[in-house]
Amino acid sequence: MCGIVGYVGKNNAVDIIFKGLKKLEYRGYDSAGIAIIIDKKLEIKRSVGKLCNLGAMLDKNPISADIGIGHTRWATHGRPSEENAHPHTDPTKSVVVVHNGIIENYIELRNKLKKGIQEFQSETDTEVIAHLVKKHYKNNLLSAVQKTLCELKGSYALGIVCSEEPDKIICARQDAPLIIGVGKGENFIASDIPALLPYTRNMIFLENGDIAEITAEKIIIKDIKNNIRNRGVKNIRWDAVQAEKDGYKHFMLKEIFEQPRTIEDTFRGRIYPDEGRVYIEEIELEEKYIKDISNIYVVGCGTAYHAGLVSKFLFESFAKIPTEVDIASEFRYREPILNEKTLIIVISQSGETADTLAALRLARSKGCRTIAVCNVVGSSISREAMNVIYTHCGPEIGVASTKAFTGQLTAVYILALDWGCKRGKLTNKELRKYLKELWEIPLKISEFLKNANDVCNIAKIFAQKKHKRDFLYLGRHINYPIALEGALKLKELSYIHAEGYAAGEMKHGPIALIDESMPIVAIVIKKSKVYTKMISNIEEAKARGGTIILVSDKNNKEIAAKSEHIIYIPQTDEFVSPLMTVIPLQLLAYYTSVLLGCDVDQPRNLAKSVTVE
Repeated sequence: MCGIVGYVGKNNAVDIIFKGLKKLEYRGYDSAGIAIIIDKKLEIKRSVGKLCNLGAMLDKNPISADIGIGHTRWATHGRPSEENAHPHTDPTKSVVVVHNGIIENYIELRNKLKKGIQEFQSETDTEVIAHLVKKHYKNNLLSAVQKTLCELKGSYALGIVCSEEPDKIICARQDAPLIIGVGKGENFIASDIPALLPYTRNMIFLENGDIAEITAEKIIIKDIKNNIRNRGVKNIRWDAVQAEKDGYKHFMLKEIFEQPRTIEDTFRGRIYPDEGRVYIEEIELEEKYIKDISNIYVVGCGTAYHAGLVSKFLFESFAKIPTEVDIASEFRYREPILNEKTLIIVISQSGETADTLAALRLARSKGCRTIAVCNVVGSSISREAMNVIYTHCGPEIGVASTKAFTGQLTAVYILALDWGCKRGKLTNKELRKYLKELWEIPLKISEFLKNANDVCNIAKIFAQKKHKRDFLYLGRHINYPIALEGALKLKELSYIHAEGYAAGEMKHGPIALIDESMPIVAIVIKKSKVYTKMISNIEEAKARGGTIILVSDKNNKEIAAKSEHIIYIPQTDEFVSPLMTVIPLQLLAYYTSVLLGCDVDQPRNLAKSVTVE
C-alpha cells in the first residue's frame, strides 16, 4: 500500500524522487523518507506525517545525488514514527531498503538475526530485509538480494541500494506492484505509473519473482535462480497533465468532473447505437461459451464490490445469467462451487488489490474462465486474468474512487448488453434502446455538473449541523447498490457514520433509528418499476420525523411535495440510472467533507490501493 520511487542517472535524484513521492502520496502518508548515496556513503532523511514534513526537512538542508530511493508509508507493522519510517538500513548503514508489502515470517527472521547480536532500530517487518541482505553480501548486491528473498515469506515490492555498489538499484517484486521506468541515460522504479509520467512513458511491469538490476544505462531482469527473464517495454498513453489537479481544488473534484469523458472513453469504439452492435475486441470468449455460461461470480472490494452489485442486475436482466456478487476477502474462504461453466469477473481499479487477486487465482486454479474489469494496463490482475476489459479512466489520484466506479459500471453494462444479444435474450430493438441511453449519459452528466453548486448548498445545511452524525441512504432495485456507494463515500471522506439500505428493508430494523436528527438520502427514479414503493418508503421515514434529501428526475413534479431538499438529475432509463444517480452522491460527500475541514484526497487511515491482505 506504500509508495516507492527510485532513480539512477545524471540528474538530481532527490528532486525526482520527492516529486515522484508527491504523485504517490495517496498510497500512504503516515511517514516518508529518502536515501541517497554520496561518495559511497548513505544519507537518509525521514519524517513522520505527511510528505510535506519531509519536504520541509529537505528544503532546510538540501542534498543531491545521482542515485536514491524514497518511500511514503501506510503503516502495517509498527506505529507511525521516525524510527519506523522507511528507508531502513542494516547496523553498518551500508544497505538500505524500501518495501511495500508484508513479510509474514519477519518475527522468526528477526529472532534468528538477534541471536547473531544484530540490533534492530524499528518495529517494522522491513528492517529484517536490510539485515539479511547485509548478512549475505559478498561484493555482489544482486546475489545477496537473491539469497535474502529465499528466506522471505509474504509479499513485497523492494528497492535496495548499497553504498559499496553506488551505481545500481536492485528491485524485486512478489504480489505487490513495481514498475521500471525506462529512460535515456537514466532509469527509474515506482509503485505506480503517475510517479514516472513526467520523465518517461516507457515502462516495464515486473511480474512475481522478478529481480532487476538497474543502472543508468542498463536493466537486467532475473529470477531467484539467476535465470534471465525477458519483459517487454510498454508505452503508457496517459498524459502527465491527467495526473495534475488542473485548476481544481482537489483531485477528487477534478475526477468527478472528468466522468463524462471517462465514461465516453470506456464505451467509445465498443458500442454502435445506430447499428445496434457491441464490439469488445479484447474479450476472447466464444459465442458458444457465452451461451453455455451457467452462472457468474463477480468479485471486488469496496467501491468495486458495489459496481459488482449493479452488474448483478444487468447480467440477470439482460443476459439471463444467474449472478452472485462476493466481497473478495470472503470469496475464497467460503468454498464457492466453481466449474468450467462458471465465469468469474473480478473488478479492481488498480489491478493490484490483494484480496481480489487471490480470488482470481482461486478461480483459475478451479478451471474457470476469468475476466478482469481494470483501469491499469500491465497490473497484476490484468496480466493474470484470461480476458481484460479496460476502463479508460486515466490515473485516479483521489483515494475515494469516483471516475473508476462509473468506468466499471460502463464496462459491465457493455458486457451485459453484448451477452444478452448473443444469448438471444435481447432483441435488436431493445439493444439499440439501451445503447442509445448509454451513449447519452456523458452529455446528461455534463448538464448536471453545471449545477453542482445546488449539491453544495444542500451540503452546507447538513455540514453545519454537526450534531447530525448519522446518515441513512435508501435505494431500491438497481439503485440499491448506489445507496451503499453513497454511504461509503460519506463515511470515507467526512467521517460521518452512514449506512446504505435497500429501502424495503427499512421497516425491518433501521426505521428504529429514524428521528428528527437523522438525514435520509433517497434515490427515486420516476421510470422505475419500484417508484411507488420508494415513495411509500419515503413517507414512512417522514412519518418518523426523518429529514429527507431526495435524488430524483428533474421532470418529476410530484416529488417536490416530499421534501425541501431535492437534487434534480436528468431523466434516464432505470437500468442506466446508476451512472447518473451516483454523481450527486459523490458531490454530496465531497462538499460535506470540505465544509467540515476534512482531507478530501487523503482520508485518514485509507490508502488508494490495498495491496496487502
